[in-house]
Amino acid sequence: MESLSHLKRLWVRVALCYTLLTLLSWPCAVTGKKKLYIGALFPMSGGWPGGQACLPAAQMALDLVNNRSDILPDYELELIYYDSMCDPGEATKLLYDLLYTEPIKIVLMPGCSSVSTLVAEAARMWNLIVFSYGSSSPALSNRQRFPTFFRTHPSATLHNPTRVRLFQKWKWTKIATIQQTTEVFTSTLDDLEQRVKEAGIEISVRQSFLTDPAVAVKNLKRQDARIIVGLFYETEARKVFCEVYKEKLFGKKYVWFLIGWYADNWFKIKDPAINCTVEQMTEAVEGHVTTEIVMLNPETVRGASNLTSQEFLAQLMSRLGGKNPEETGGFQEAPLAYDAVWALALALNKTVAPLRGKGRRLEDFNYNNKDITSEIYRALNTSSFEGVSGHVVFDAQGSRMAWTLIEQLQGGSYKKIGYYDSTKGNLSWYGNDKWIGAGPPADQTVVIEEFRFLSQKLFVSVSVFAGMGILLGIVCLTFNIYNSNVRYIQNSQPYLNNITAVGCVLALAAVFPLGIDGHHVHRSQFPVVCQFRLWLLGLGFSLAYGSMFTKIWWVHTVYTKKDEKKEKRKHLEPWKLYATVGVLLAIDVLSLMIWQIVDPLHITVEKFTKEAPKADLDVLIQPLLEHCSSEKMNTWLGVVYGYKGLLLLLGIFLAYETKSISTEKINDHRAVGMAIYNVAVLCMITAPVTMILSSQQDASFAFASLAIVFSVYITLVVLFVPKKLILYKLHWPFSEQQDTLKTGSSTNNNDEEKSRQLERENRELQKIIQEKEERVTELRNQLAERQALRSRRHTSSQNQNQNHSAPPPPSSQAEPPGYSPGTEQHSLPPSFSNSSNLYQGEGKLSRNHCHNSRLPLLYK
Repeated sequence: MESLSHLKRLWVRVALCYTLLTLLSWPCAVTGKKKLYIGALFPMSGGWPGGQACLPAAQMALDLVNNRSDILPDYELELIYYDSMCDPGEATKLLYDLLYTEPIKIVLMPGCSSVSTLVAEAARMWNLIVFSYGSSSPALSNRQRFPTFFRTHPSATLHNPTRVRLFQKWKWTKIATIQQTTEVFTSTLDDLEQRVKEAGIEISVRQSFLTDPAVAVKNLKRQDARIIVGLFYETEARKVFCEVYKEKLFGKKYVWFLIGWYADNWFKIKDPAINCTVEQMTEAVEGHVTTEIVMLNPETVRGASNLTSQEFLAQLMSRLGGKNPEETGGFQEAPLAYDAVWALALALNKTVAPLRGKGRRLEDFNYNNKDITSEIYRALNTSSFEGVSGHVVFDAQGSRMAWTLIEQLQGGSYKKIGYYDSTKGNLSWYGNDKWIGAGPPADQTVVIEEFRFLSQKLFVSVSVFAGMGILLGIVCLTFNIYNSNVRYIQNSQPYLNNITAVGCVLALAAVFPLGIDGHHVHRSQFPVVCQFRLWLLGLGFSLAYGSMFTKIWWVHTVYTKKDEKKEKRKHLEPWKLYATVGVLLAIDVLSLMIWQIVDPLHITVEKFTKEAPKADLDVLIQPLLEHCSSEKMNTWLGVVYGYKGLLLLLGIFLAYETKSISTEKINDHRAVGMAIYNVAVLCMITAPVTMILSSQQDASFAFASLAIVFSVYITLVVLFVPKKLILYKLHWPFSEQQDTLKTGSSTNNNDEEKSRQLERENRELQKIIQEKEERVTELRNQLAERQALRSRRHTSSQNQNQNHSAPPPPSSQAEPPGYSPGTEQHSLPPSFSNSSNLYQGEGKLSRNHCHNSRLPLLYK
């Protein structure tokens, strides 16, 4: 029983197969045509539902081809299609079914790029031609990887020449990109990067994302992207522009370039993946530009199908049953699917005669027959006809050559603003582009370079003080030269003071180049100003401070030594002072010359943080500040500041050590010490402060210039004003002491030595006088005691005489008139009797050793 039932089931299957074969062969029997099968993988759903309009368009073409007796009179084309959902995994399974399920397919026709990549790479193993209508990936143009691939959809790289042409038209040199990380967009962006580089355009920002574009959009905002090329599918475009709205990356400052094959209302479609309203999306996408391959012939031309583009659209709308084209996936690519079928039919028609000459027929095709495949390939490669999408022709890589349509979203709808023919480089421009602002925005925030200059009020104020100081220095120099023969002025080493005054004048003169900047001179002349600053300051410091340092050094060297060593320096030799100043000056001159020759000063420009102007302008201000600098500026400053700093510290130490010394040879060394304190303190404060404030031109100039001015003023006042006052008190030039102040003879050259000798004699005489006075006091005390004793004896003798009634002594024995006990010679001690000799000797000593002119020194 089981075997009988098995036979029945087998018989039923055989009957069904026979019936099916009969039905399949019936149209051929009726029409006498052989069927050629096309295996199609149209994406009817999924991420790219292009088949919703492209499948009806392909069926329209098949019907028309099969009804035309002049195209394939002996054959009939039939389409066997599956929904690939634009998923490579699903497409792999369906490809297996197409290849291993009867009937044999002569051509494979995938839709989207990801499926075409898989199918085209595997098809050569079965000697199959792959013909796509919707694949735009630039990777598919690789003939070594995809040897049998053709497409009526141009490569996505065909957008790039158009984009570059628009960048040039609107004078943009910096762009940004954001892409979805898929092969088609990565390849397109690589090609764009190469093209913009050749055109001298920079891609300043390049962002990518997989599913969430939030971070990428924020980075575009942070890096000031203005002209942005977006490469992503329609569903991801909604996510991107929702983030664009949140980041305010739209408006008059921004231009977005998108792919043109989205649905016209793609931004109005409700998408659960975003949380933006339609109004927000509409506001964010306003003004963006699309580049789209011309998929519908703009001219009224009847092509191979004998239909114009408008007639084709009418028939397609009828077949779609009145669906809204904007809501129908693949509506824009439908003409490409239509022309793809026609290109295949015309190519098959071309192969009939060559194959017949070889004794072959199209119906003999199988997956092992390379000859028929080669003939089909050759026919497609030479295709050239007018289709509803325009002129159909393929390049060497099998990609369609076409025009590019340029559109702009204006008021929520797309407007055509031009066409571009990349083969000829022709741009057809309508001139109806519309911008939110006054015109095309700048490709980046316009940065206006603005130099910071010194405040002119500050410069003029300090210059006035510096000028007055220069006049004061000249007055002091003139005073010193005019009175150089006055003894008091000579004792202050006037030539060193003259050098100090000259150094002060040079230092004050350096204030003027310190305040000169690009506001006063051209940049080419600025290095000269830098050199003036350096040399005037260096030489002024060396002369002014060097001369004061030399004075204080000599005083310390002489008067802090032991007495026996002082004798070796009795005579001050002026040439040694001048030589010391010359050595200090030579060190500075040599160091400045080496600096200028080895590493000369030049202009460096410091850039500050960009600032936004007060007005609402799409610009930023770039503050700039000019500096005098050299390649190893810090090294040179370290050497100079180190040497000068040690010199200042040593000067302070010497001034402190000699503060209590008094010398007639350099009678103003205390004033010099005060000036050194002033200069050292101001320099040690100003040098680091000006380095810290170098970026603040006003503060830096104020510190440096005022330190110079104050130092010079104090130095001149301390050194020269006291001299003027002293000469004024002596009623100069009408004083009777004028002759005593002037040195008329050479006998006064050793006055200082005589002064020291008189001081020693004065101290010795004071000791002798003190000893004599003590001796006189002692003798007077002894005399007073003796007188008291004699008085008591005399009183007692009188009492005795009265008691005995003794007669008074004779007149011859009476005391002479005017007798005083103190004059009694025999009662005085020998030492006291010689006291007159003491005074006499002292008088002689005074006469012998103390000239009248030295008397004041005795009681000094």
